[in-house]
Amino acid sequence: MAELKNKIDFVYIFDVQDGNPNGDPDAGNLPRVDAETGMGLVTDVCLKRKVRNYVQVAKSLADGYDIFIKEKAVLNNEIDKAHDDSEVKSAKDKTAAARLFMCKNYYDIRTFGAVMSTGKNAGQVRGPIQLTFARSVDSIATAEHSITRMAVATENEAEKQKGDNRTMGRKATVPYGLYVCHGFISANLAKQTGFSEEDLQLFFDALKNMFDVDRSAARGLMSAQKLIVFKHDSILGNAPANKLFDLVKIERNPDTNPDAVPRSFNDYKVTIDMDSVPSGVTVEELI
Repeated sequence: MAELKNKIDFVYIFDVQDGNPNGDPDAGNLPRVDAETGMGLVTDVCLKRKVRNYVQVAKSLADGYDIFIKEKAVLNNEIDKAHDDSEVKSAKDKTAAARLFMCKNYYDIRTFGAVMSTGKNAGQVRGPIQLTFARSVDSIATAEHSITRMAVATENEAEKQKGDNRTMGRKATVPYGLYVCHGFISANLAKQTGFSEEDLQLFFDALKNMFDVDRSAARGLMSAQKLIVFKHDSILGNAPANKLFDLVKIERNPDTNPDAVPRSFNDYKVTIDMDSVPSGVTVEELI
């Protein structure tokens, strides 16, 4: 496995059409919205969940690519596996040995980190990849739709409705929203967890393809539109991440109607100010 030797920052742009990209359980599962600006939000943990799901499908839980935060998992059972390992049992510092075991065997731990002190102690891991919340470029309009189910769940319900077995429900969507997420990859932390160049390529593959292996009627049409990677030629970096992100401009496309409400990615134009890229930083568009 090739060691990661470069600090990396990236901009990830995706969109949703007629779907709910990330429901808020505290608001009846409506799409998350910044209450002051009306801009849509997608949490970092929502995006990490999709990365985990992609890796789980792509690697089929192969050695070194198990997932710690699986759906319906019991985390302490996974930590117990580390302490049952013969090398961990014979180690002087069992917590440190268990931590190394978990990083080696679980992709999401060596990528995003984890707290593993909830049972048999395997310590804590700071992951080399960190993500921000994704925020929509423009304010979004959330819509609620009434839907009908032509069936009921029980005989008692059928009797109460006298054979008219229709039940009503609601579905929330965003007609269209273009979202921007910023990411940071630390080569220093990657060395500590064993996160490699091969792991990085798998992560980028996940960002490109994760919506296609996680389709849901509730989420509508979600698509990865741009992945812009800033690679530094050093471990600590050659420029502040925020200055690099400012080089990416997302504006309304002048070739479409700029006064119309955006309803597709074609209504926007994404540009990179390549002339202002600092020395020691290279830019690559992976999507």
